[in-house]
Amino acid sequence: MLGMIFGVGAVIAMLSIGAGAEKQAMEMIERLGARNVLIRDLDFPEDKLEELRKNSPGVSPRDAEAIADAVPGIQGFSLRVVIKPYSVLAESLTTEATAHGVSAAYADLTRLRVVEGRFLDEIDVNQHAQVCVIGASVRRELFGFKPVLGRVLKVNDVWLEVIGVLGETGSEKRVQGVSIASTDSDIYLPVSTALRKFDAPPLEAPLDEIIVQLTPDAIPRESAALMGALLSRMHGGEDDFEIIVPEKLLEQSRRTQRMFSIVMGCIAGISLLVGGIGIMNIMLATVFERTREIGIRRAVGARPRDIRTLFLMESFAISVAGGIIGIIVGIAIAHLVAASAGWETVVTPISVILSSTVSVAVGLASGLYPALQAARLNPIDALRWE
Repeated sequence: MLGMIFGVGAVIAMLSIGAGAEKQAMEMIERLGARNVLIRDLDFPEDKLEELRKNSPGVSPRDAEAIADAVPGIQGFSLRVVIKPYSVLAESLTTEATAHGVSAAYADLTRLRVVEGRFLDEIDVNQHAQVCVIGASVRRELFGFKPVLGRVLKVNDVWLEVIGVLGETGSEKRVQGVSIASTDSDIYLPVSTALRKFDAPPLEAPLDEIIVQLTPDAIPRESAALMGALLSRMHGGEDDFEIIVPEKLLEQSRRTQRMFSIVMGCIAGISLLVGGIGIMNIMLATVFERTREIGIRRAVGARPRDIRTLFLMESFAISVAGGIIGIIVGIAIAHLVAASAGWETVVTPISVILSSTVSVAVGLASGLYPALQAARLNPIDALRWE
């Protein structure tokens, strides 16, 4: 029974860790947008940038305009430029933050959640408005728990009015080598304001990222290939950008999690196999010890199938009891891992049904041979057994 307990518990715990990782990856892919294609500027040393800028200006607004004109299946796009301010203050308080100049569609494309006020709109972008939306940490460190909408903060030398606050997102996460930063320490302002009113290093690209949203009938991989060819010509053949297809990342993540679940499930299944061997050994020993009892049962009218059923039911009871306790142990291990290691775990009905079904099947299979041995005993020889 201990073998069944540990086997079922290990299967549930391993599958719950895999399901939790897959859920987390899905949430991160949704942040990137499954129907989006991301074009990001690459970082290079300053000496390399000098050579690059002779042929390519880097990722810029003209890239987005060219893609919208030349690539079919484009529903919209959003621009983003990153500002690393040397000063962020409000009243007498300061904080460390990163400012992002973005288009009005950025919140919808990246699933940003506004909990107070509103996000930027087209009027803000067109009028180069000095407004901003702040993350949860920026709001807490600059304004505490006071009302924040309508108040102002200063980024470098530019005053911005707070028009919205984002929900808390936690720490930075990575999926398939792509990082998804937390928005808690971010400040979002119109991209037009960022480009016009904030100084940028002369060799840096105008934009850090372009998010291209595709129509439902567009094929992301094909669209990404067209964008890559177009941008390569516009950038003079320089590979100073990267194209990220979240749909492809999703497929890779699912494939990785599937392999993880299979490997961990097989490793945990070994415990079930060991438990089944234990049940078979115990039942064989039981047949040996209860030979006289079997003879008496046969003498008073028990048929071979009655003896066979008796031993099968005993092995079935052992496996079911071990399976039930193992389910409890597996769920407890999953919650313990989530609490101690900070990993998200999800106990799915499939993992419980799979592990319990396998444990019962292993129990019955392990009890079958001893039951057949018991049913084949000669009743006269069994009665003479001492």
